[in-house]
Amino acid sequence: MIEKVGIVVRFNIISYFLSEGISNVFKNKKSTFACLSVMCATMLMFGLFYAIGENITNVLRQVESEQGMQVFMVREATEADITRLREELRGIDGINDITPVTSEEAFEIMQNRLGDRRHLMAGHEPTMFPFSFIVTLTDLNLNDSVQYQISGLSNVDDITSRNDTINALANIGGWIRAITLIILLILIMISVFIISNTIKLTVHARRKEISIMKYVGATNGFIRTPFIIEGIIIGLLSGLFSIVLVSIGYTLIEGWTAPRISVNTNINVRV
Repeated sequence: MIEKVGIVVRFNIISYFLSEGISNVFKNKKSTFACLSVMCATMLMFGLFYAIGENITNVLRQVESEQGMQVFMVREATEADITRLREELRGIDGINDITPVTSEEAFEIMQNRLGDRRHLMAGHEPTMFPFSFIVTLTDLNLNDSVQYQISGLSNVDDITSRNDTINALANIGGWIRAITLIILLILIMISVFIISNTIKLTVHARRKEISIMKYVGATNGFIRTPFIIEGIIIGLLSGLFSIVLVSIGYTLIEGWTAPRISVNTNINVRV
């Protein structure tokens, strides 16, 4: 019997805390609106910078993944030599993808580049272009190491690589990641500071209510719990509202910018 009474009392206390927390959200409209506004603003700022940072990083990674080198084979290379070199390239650490470029493909690329002057290629055969491989890297910092290993393989005539571009991208990528992390940490600290002070102001505005509860013997935990529940509700509402706004804005911006952004990897051809 005593256990049942204890359970009923605990249930009543929990229901009281929940009802008080929910009613406080609607009862104190000014403080609730102030908290919602501040928290939404800080969360929107955080979401905005996080989305910008992640998108810049992803674009940079895409560009990095498409940068690499072109390995030209000697002209007398046979099909067996081509197969052997491909297997040797696959065995080198740091190589992400290997794309073959046949003589015919190189010939067609050159014709497309010449455009209206493609008649200059009349009388020439695709065999004038050597077979080659486009090699992309898992990490641009491995460019020099991978290039050195490839240069020691048999049937390799030449290697073309945009070392300046690759080194610049590697440096830019490191700086962007560091700056993004610093900005996010600063925003987190600002958000915590603003939200904590907003909560303090809200509690201060209701100090009379808290004093009355103290006078009638309410404990600190009893007084604090409805405020915690109220804060959780406001936080959830602010987070949901911010997520919806960021998602809608992100979708609209992505739909507008995606068709206008393209990343290309140029293939070199040589005679």
